[in-house]
Parts: sequence; C-alpha cells; structure tokens
Amino acid sequence: MSSRVEHTDVGAYALGLLDEDDRLAFEAHLLGCSQCRYELSDLAGVANVLHGIGPVHDLGPPVVDLPSGGEDDVVGLLRRKKAADRRTRRGTFVIGMAAAVTLVAGGLTIGTQLDAGEAAPVAQGHGGHMGTDMGPAEQFYTEGRPIEGKGVDGVTGGLVVESKGWGTHAALKLSGVKGPLECELISVGKSGERRVMTGWSVPPAGYGVPGSPTPLYMHGGSATPLKDIDHFEVVTSAGKKLLTVQA
Repeated sequence: MSSRVEHTDVGAYALGLLDEDDRLAFEAHLLGCSQCRYELSDLAGVANVLHGIGPVHDLGPPVVDLPSGGEDDVVGLLRRKKAADRRTRRGTFVIGMAAAVTLVAGGLTIGTQLDAGEAAPVAQGHGGHMGTDMGPAEQFYTEGRPIEGKGVDGVTGGLVVESKGWGTHAALKLSGVKGPLECELISVGKSGERRVMTGWSVPPAGYGVPGSPTPLYMHGGSATPLKDIDHFEVVTSAGKKLLTVQA
C-alpha cells in the first residue's frame, strides 16, 4: 500500500484507475477528508458519462539503463521510476479530466438547447450586441416617444426628439420612399430659421416599400434649442417636402 495519498487521487478513484493498494489507501483517506468526499460527489456524474471509454494505450515503457551497482541501487532506481511514472500519470489524468469535464459540460448544454428545438445563438447587430440588429438611431427611436408626421405620396414616419445642452437631438423613422433620392432632415425654428440636421441618399429599392420593407432610421442634431423649434421637415435635394413633424 502506498504510504502517501494525495488529494488528486480523487479523480483517479472516481474512474477506477487506482490499483488495489492505492484504492484501499484512498478509501481510508476519504473517511477523514471532507474535501475529497465533496469532490468525489461532484465527479460521480462525469465518471458515469465517461464509463465505457477504453483506456489510451501508450507505446510501452521507456528503455532504462540500469545502474552498474548492487541490488540496492537497482531497487532504488525502480522506486524512483515508479514514483515518477505515477506523477506523470496523475498530471496527465488531471489535464484529461479538465478537458473531459469541459467537453461533457459543453456537450450537455448544447444538447439541451438542440433538443429543445432552439437554434444556436449567433452574434448579431452593431457594437457586439447579442440578439439585436438595431442601430443607435433605431434603438433611440424605439425606446422613445415618437411624434407621428404627415407625409405625402404614401410617405410615413415620425421623430423622437430630446433637448440637449448643445441644441436638439432627433431620431427619424421614414417609410414609403423610393429612390434614387437625396434627402435632408431640417429643423425649422419659430423664427423661420432652417438648420440641416442630417442628410442621406435613398437607393432605388427605397425604404419601407414592397420588396424593401425595412424603414430608414437616421438621427442628427440641430443647434437650435428644442423650445425654439416649430417643426421638422424631410425634404429632397430638389426641394420637395416628404414629411412634416410638429415639435
């Protein structure tokens, strides 16, 4: 029986890898070691999952040059070699167990998701957000209180506005517009002053129309304070007014 029992033997014991003497020594050790008993209960499930997997066969023992001394030298060498082999085996086992636990845990998690009929999660969206394809303008619009505008020729949309220290911030939603067009969002002050808040081009497919149902979301800013703005306009580069939103 080995004179030394180590805490790392708990994994080997759980998988039945200890020889008879070491197994008996470790069982005696378990009686007085609550840490090993706790770890053994955790590893029991992994042992059941890995049960039946055959051992990995090595390429045989290395060739060892025996010393030229007497019997005591040979015995000493064999003891040192056995201890070294055990340390190597234990180190390999610990690494293997870490990988096994990781793979088993990951496999069980993925299996549960697939069994439930759910697709594996895929990273989407802007800025690394998981499970959303909203950009900053759309997110601001969705979380705000939209003011519906009045459009022409089937154009619809609205604005979410907020007062800033530097002026006015606005997020626009626009649908029912086909291109090619160049447009601008303009703030119109109560004094009649007009300021361009943002501009964009509309591709031929358009936004929020059959074949291209996704609306356009844009945001921009005006130096005019919100309290001094009368309304907002979406106009084309040709001067046609597409949408009017009251402040």
